Amino acid sequence: MKTKQTIAIIGATGNMGSAIAKNLSQGNYRLLLCARNHDKLYTLAQEIMEGNLTTDVDVLDCTMNASWEADLIIMAVPYHEEKEIAEKIRQVATQKIVVSISNPLNETYNGLTTAPDTSAAEELQKLLPNSKIVKAFSTIFAADFASPVIGGKQADAFVAGNDPEALQTVSELVQATGFNPIIAGNLSVSRTLENMTVLLIQLTMKYNYNWLAGWKVLHH
Repeated sequence: MKTKQTIAIIGATGNMGSAIAKNLSQGNYRLLLCARNHDKLYTLAQEIMEGNLTTDVDVLDCTMNASWEADLIIMAVPYHEEKEIAEKIRQVATQKIVVSISNPLNETYNGLTTAPDTSAAEELQKLLPNSKIVKAFSTIFAADFASPVIGGKQADAFVAGNDPEALQTVSELVQATGFNPIIAGNLSVSRTLENMTVLLIQLTMKYNYNWLAGWKVLHH
């Protein structure tokens, strides 16, 4: 039997964090939920346990403790909060996989706040130089987790990173949440992925997709 991984979800009460947590709770994982709002955190944990009595979920109020216990860390927080969290977990995240899901959107959602020659994931790698940063879950909306099959097709979720084993581990994680993982390339590909999200948001607002939309690569 495959060893159960312990996954810390930092920012678990946000739209993306809670969606990821709920879907992963159906898999063979131990979840450590961490967020600033403790009331919402305990409510989320209760919802997860009510939906799956056999799930393994704990609530921790310290990002460092959660990251120390975890095999893998998901940063489900806005881009502007990552620096503060990275400083807290830097030592305990050494050699661990840290998943970057954020998109550094500007206030009008029509562009990114990062320079063209970098990405949120690459900036996180600079903050956590001894961790294995992998970009994932950034090209899908929170609503998609409840319906990963859109228009009769399973939505793709792109993964990018520099470490082959980390990419494989995160691809399995993506698959466990219900999406089709596609390894897109090294971490610099995150620049493209984050811009893809800008486009998807613009299309969603223009054509009223009701935030249930995603990307699909069609091929023979």
